[in-house]
Amino acid sequence: MAAATSSSAVAVSTPQGVAERRGIPAASFVEDVETYLRQAGLEVNSALAFLQERLQQYKMVEMKLLAQQRELQAKIPDIQKCLDIVATLKAKKALGEALIADFELSEGIYSRAKIEDSDSVCLWLGANVMLEYSCDEANELLKSNLENARASLEVLVGDLHFLRDQQTITQVTIARIFNWDVHQRRSKQSVMKET
Repeated sequence: MAAATSSSAVAVSTPQGVAERRGIPAASFVEDVETYLRQAGLEVNSALAFLQERLQQYKMVEMKLLAQQRELQAKIPDIQKCLDIVATLKAKKALGEALIADFELSEGIYSRAKIEDSDSVCLWLGANVMLEYSCDEANELLKSNLENARASLEVLVGDLHFLRDQQTITQVTIARIFNWDVHQRRSKQSVMKET
């Protein structure tokens, strides 16, 4: 940090010129701390406080995204299981066979059912709503839901990677500003001791 830079030098840069991703602001990497503080009109403590607050915001967003990721990761196998059941029902109907199924009545209590020639299935839509669909309609709906869930999960994983990059950049920036401040204080102390 001993070398001084001109005022025309770029003090802040964002990764790949991205300003934000789905509402998550991009962190700025501070190349020259002194220029950054001068251009922002901030003192070291206020800059550190701002960056610490931004880091906490990133962590809150990360917690929300991780919760959404867990929900989607639990939802995808359930949708796949429903698709498999609908396919089994269609196959048994085509063969003219009855389907023997064990289903849970309550925790630990099961019952056996014989399903013959079923043309429709009932699907839970949420909010205590169940609708009856033909097997073909249910298959199309479930495939659509599966594709949407996978696409959402892929976007969510991208958001998490972006967010982790922003957290790293912010932590590095905090460290750079703190180290610059320590260096400046030591320089001032050594000048004072010499005089």
